[in-house]
Amino acid sequence: MHSMQVRIYYEDTDAGGIVYYANYLKFAERARTEWLRELGFEQDVLLEQNTAFVVKQVEMQNFAPARFNQLLSIQSQIVELRGASMTFQQEIKNAQDQLLVTVQVQVACVDLTSMRPRRLPKAILGELSRVI
Repeated sequence: MHSMQVRIYYEDTDAGGIVYYANYLKFAERARTEWLRELGFEQDVLLEQNTAFVVKQVEMQNFAPARFNQLLSIQSQIVELRGASMTFQQEIKNAQDQLLVTVQVQVACVDLTSMRPRRLPKAILGELSRVI
């Protein structure tokens, strides 16, 4: 499981000071990207190799709002790892450990030239297999 924190800035909120729902998806994306980075994989390097990750499916449930200036924790884990895709389960909680949002997202690996699915690079598949 991977964990990272994010602070809620004014730009993340609506006029009432509550986080705009689409921003939770951005926070979840950042957490997945940082997890890959911590494992030694930079997405710009993958892009140079015509390899990218695209969201195939996402499901989000909101339980409680986050507000301006709160510090949130995003916990991510891989619940399914396949040859060309992976499914993440992510939880976003506040500093009091209250569950605010859950996100389940299936990400596919694609060849940027053809935009067709491709197998996850062996190094990434091997590293992710080791940590899940």
